[in-house]
Amino acid sequence: MESDNIADIYREYIACLNNRDWDRLTAFVADDVTRNGKLLRLSGYRDMLERDVSEIPDLRFHILLMVCEPPFVASRLGFDCTPKGSFLGLTVNGRRVSFTENVIYEFQNAKIQHVWSVVDKAAIEAQIKV
Repeated sequence: MESDNIADIYREYIACLNNRDWDRLTAFVADDVTRNGKLLRLSGYRDMLERDVSEIPDLRFHILLMVCEPPFVASRLGFDCTPKGSFLGLTVNGRRVSFTENVIYEFQNAKIQHVWSVVDKAAIEAQIKV
């Protein structure tokens, strides 16, 4: 898999998330996908994304930085959104917060097989302190 190809696939995947086109996830995510070492399977991965959007209706994924070294894509995603209630164990309750997520994807057979993700929770904590 070439660097340009994997970058294009990743951009299409992000567009799929932003369009809430959950049925298209099968084009981008392997059936036995893992996240942070835990086997989620495609159905669990989809459930996670649908839950995120339910809790954060204005959730949009913005690629701030992307580095491709096949079979890996490393990305810094930016978010500016208003979670309805609790998010990452923090009481946000509809306040607008901005934060980033650093994530590494490993592709196999042109699909996301493994995901390692860290959200900048400290940035959210700093914004919701009264």
